[in-house]
Amino acid sequence: MNRKQFIILLVLVIVIGAAGLFVYQRNNSSWHSGGATIGEKLLPNLPVNDVAQIVIKSGTNDLTLARVNNLWRVHERNDYPANFSQISEMLMKFADLKVTQNQDVGPSQLARFELQPPGAGSGTATSVEFKDQSGKSLGLLLLGKKHMKKPSGNAQMGEMGDEGWPDGRYVMVGTGASSAALISDPLDNVQSKPDQWLNKDFLSVEKPREISVQFPEATNSWKLTRASETNDWQLADAKAGEKLDSSKISSVTGPFSSPNFNDVAPLSTANSASNTVLTINTFDGFTYTSKIEPKKDDNYPVSFSITAILPAADKSNKEAQAREKTLAEKLAKEQGFTNWIYEMPSWSLDEILKTRQQLLVEPGTNSTASTQK
Repeated sequence: MNRKQFIILLVLVIVIGAAGLFVYQRNNSSWHSGGATIGEKLLPNLPVNDVAQIVIKSGTNDLTLARVNNLWRVHERNDYPANFSQISEMLMKFADLKVTQNQDVGPSQLARFELQPPGAGSGTATSVEFKDQSGKSLGLLLLGKKHMKKPSGNAQMGEMGDEGWPDGRYVMVGTGASSAALISDPLDNVQSKPDQWLNKDFLSVEKPREISVQFPEATNSWKLTRASETNDWQLADAKAGEKLDSSKISSVTGPFSSPNFNDVAPLSTANSASNTVLTINTFDGFTYTSKIEPKKDDNYPVSFSITAILPAADKSNKEAQAREKTLAEKLAKEQGFTNWIYEMPSWSLDEILKTRQQLLVEPGTNSTASTQK
């Protein structure tokens, strides 16, 4: 090999090496240091205190959480109060998200990372847009494919599934970004389902004095009363031979003490003859009247009306005045729940909606009639 050939060969080696190094560095950079800086916040400039609307879109579903008169509400549920702590936790989480890796993502790769704009097709993202009180956008984030942590070598195949479990998620800031970031939180709770954002802090019936249930079939109806909180329950207008069974009434004497519901719907003015009416009067002067529609898909649609006659407190008794104020606040709060129909799980009402016969001692048994306090 002569000198000229050696120089040409050396130049080729240098050129090829330089090209390889460039490709390696570009690929390495795209994964480890492209886009946002590794270890820094994904949304460093998100003005959390200015956020007044949060719009979440997934597939064809849209959800709008809006702050109205300093109270967060779920737009798709007729502005029912939203769970503030859940929203606050989500905002704080987004403000603190940090980038763990980066990946250059071209248009042809968006579907693979599930980062296409929300829509009916596959490979689409869940979008989260933050807006201020005027509706101006403060930022948009696309939540894409979840990153799966592989099972350890000691785990048996299938124990965690073939893909493992989610330990992160690919996200993209805005819709025109050229790179995606990987974060260490799968953000499972960020969904566009309205029922998951409802405030479940509901009404609570305390110190019941009278409980009555009117069924569409009048012979099934009943009413229980007691003279004081320490007295036994009695069956009103008991017929000859009717005796309450203590083991059967225990499940009906505390209705709506800690009620639960799955979803809400707009209040309907229709008055159906098939409704059951549950009325509760309390020692504090509250009257709760609930109209219970026939069961649908393991839920009872229930609407409420709440009134109260609160005794005037002795002005010289500070403790009585404080109690009066507490009851007035309770009434105002609970009357705010009367504009919707609540889908209450059947297990929470089935025991309360016992027929008259189901509360009585069975004929021919030696069971002693007694009552519950």
